[in-house]
Amino acid sequence: MGRLVVQETVTADGFAADSDGHFTFTQKVEGRVDEWDRHQFAWLDGIDAMVMGAKTYELFNSYWPTPASSDEIIADKLNALERHVFSRTLRNAPWGSLGECTIESGDAAEAIRRIKHGTAGDVALWGSLTLARVFFAAGEVDELRLLVMPALLGAGRGFVPEGTQRLALRGTQTFDSSLVELVYDVVRAA
Repeated sequence: MGRLVVQETVTADGFAADSDGHFTFTQKVEGRVDEWDRHQFAWLDGIDAMVMGAKTYELFNSYWPTPASSDEIIADKLNALERHVFSRTLRNAPWGSLGECTIESGDAAEAIRRIKHGTAGDVALWGSLTLARVFFAAGEVDELRLLVMPALLGAGRGFVPEGTQRLALRGTQTFDSSLVELVYDVVRAA
């Protein structure tokens, strides 16, 4: 059975998107991110599936299964993952020429339990702030990986529901002299 890993890119003040839901702060990182890319490449070996909301699907689909991503070292691994798109409006979700994503249109918590149960490796969620909130509220998130960017927004959107969620720090690492990854196990309520 797989675990659900939520990996979010956040500002130093903890926002995952600006107030309008945009991620433009990620484009303000100066310099190369080769160390981070190599770390992600290795980490993807343990990932078998990815889940995403419709907006993240649209963003990812416009880049990853296209020639534009051909220079990205993680492109082949990411494109080979089993893909699930959570949407009540999409009827199909092509992934470029690499086949269709599975549409999940029912109860999200029930669907992620089914996906985790049917997956040997881990299941990753990137972005998809609303979906992350749903999975945290349902107690289905097993690991949280935060990539902290050297930027401050002052206001914006988060990805967790209101209330306290206990975490156990498993590790930290700095990449490319400006990025910090925090890895947490999600502590289940007793």
